[in-house]
Amino acid sequence: MNLADPNGSRLLVLAGGLVGAAGVALSAAAAHRGGAFTGTAASFLLMHAPVFLAIGLVGANRWLRMAILVLLVGLVLFAGDLLARDFLGSRLFPMSAPIGGTLLIVGWLAIAISALARPRS
Repeated sequence: MNLADPNGSRLLVLAGGLVGAAGVALSAAAAHRGGAFTGTAASFLLMHAPVFLAIGLVGANRWLRMAILVLLVGLVLFAGDLLARDFLGSRLFPMSAPIGGTLLIVGWLAIAISALARPRS
């Protein structure tokens, strides 16, 4: 996926919409059926959805493109592991949530670093 082209930006907006919708749906599921892990996964999805939208709408330098991919992988691993615990009764794989959480931290740090990156002329 080339996030520098218009289609890449559209994919980020699509990802933001899907992540946001999943967050709302999982918030409702957590409220109606319980499940602390589901509620936590929903919160993480909802707090990250605007990032995908913003970068998709504004555009991205190399650091932002790297950051958004790291965030997406981290979000899938972290939220996916929590949801697997509530819905399947088991983990995705050992250390999937900690790896996902670490990737989320790295992704946010890459976003911060992108502010220091000089634009190419």
